Amino acid sequence: MNVEILTDLKGENNSAFGELYKNYFYSVNRFITNNNGSTNDAEDVFQDTMIILLEKLRKDNFQLTASLKTYIMAISKNIWLNKLRKTYKEVDLTNENSNIYFEQIDIAIDDEKNYMDKLQNYLHKITEHCQGLIHDMFFKEKSIEIIQKEYGYSTIHNAQNQKHKCIEQIRKVKSQDKN
Repeated sequence: MNVEILTDLKGENNSAFGELYKNYFYSVNRFITNNNGSTNDAEDVFQDTMIILLEKLRKDNFQLTASLKTYIMAISKNIWLNKLRKTYKEVDLTNENSNIYFEQIDIAIDDEKNYMDKLQNYLHKITEHCQGLIHDMFFKEKSIEIIQKEYGYSTIHNAQNQKHKCIEQIRKVKSQDKN
């Protein structure tokens, strides 16, 4: 799927942009609105992200080294954090700072990829039940109500308690890995 979308995007097929929006805008919007932004800000950042992704795709040496979602989120996070740092001043990508800006994006992508690799490592060290629950809640973004029904918890409170216990398993694994 990623290869098809990237090929369509490189050919400037509008349906590819729509597919990316449908699949990834929610995550970008959630990040930005949780970090002092609005949905309008998220739409602007997502548009900027698509422009940068398209510019990177046009380079002959482009290789997707992470999942498309990780790549898009890293670019979006970097754009948003730069906007916050510069108190919402627009970044001019045509000036001499553009190379530095793209290097920052590459670093952000690597950081995001390393974070996801570490998280996957932690997930493999917890119970299978918790692996499934964490995956459903945070990667598939299922609501607590859906989790309650799918996992057979008698109340939402029980589902939230189980979520907390699973997160504690990850914290324990993480602290053991630091030692």
